Amino acid sequence: MKIISICARGGSQGVPGKNIRLLCGKPLIAWTIEQAFASRVADRVLVSTDSEQIAEVARRYGAEVPFLRPAVLATASAGKLPAILHLVEWIEARTGPVSRIIDLDPTSPLREVADIRACDALLGDDADLVITGYESEKNPYFNMVEQKPDGSFERVCLPGREVLSRQSAPKVYAMNASIYAWHRRSLSESLWNCGRIALHVMPRERSIDIDHPVDFDMVELLMKKKGQS
Repeated sequence: MKIISICARGGSQGVPGKNIRLLCGKPLIAWTIEQAFASRVADRVLVSTDSEQIAEVARRYGAEVPFLRPAVLATASAGKLPAILHLVEWIEARTGPVSRIIDLDPTSPLREVADIRACDALLGDDADLVITGYESEKNPYFNMVEQKPDGSFERVCLPGREVLSRQSAPKVYAMNASIYAWHRRSLSESLWNCGRIALHVMPRERSIDIDHPVDFDMVELLMKKKGQS
């Protein structure tokens, strides 16, 4: 069984109630649920939430919400991976084995259905995990520094030869947390201990994560520009 998971905590600190706040006339989470169904890459679309309000909206748009997430998995410091593992184990205990998990972040509504399908296609024999990101405007080989034990500062990564411009530095990517895809065998509580990782590159304009009220304005502007309102 292939599933799409959507993790939506109710207690957002940056934007209270953001997962059900209206964006271009629809609750924020609705955009991701509709993309999940339109992608046709999974057998089930499931939402993990601790909020009955979010659950009600998610069900209205067709997603399954089989339970309310335990409080210990819904704190501001709780990670997403334990919540996904909890969801997968709950499903497997009741309806059978899960073979593939694609996680969609509800605060990244600018992704396209093609991005979801591309991540699903990348998750083959040569990849244990697929992540998404965009080419970073800051580069650890050129213009990102860290403090050393002696108090001085140096580039985060020292290149093999001198780099005089960002364009000549090795390409680096910023994760946008929009989509993750795992085989069931590679899903664990650590993102970096699951094996070989593949990257699906998305453009910057599809990589905005809503974490502040101004992000709603930016995303709404881009959606209206694309005629999605």
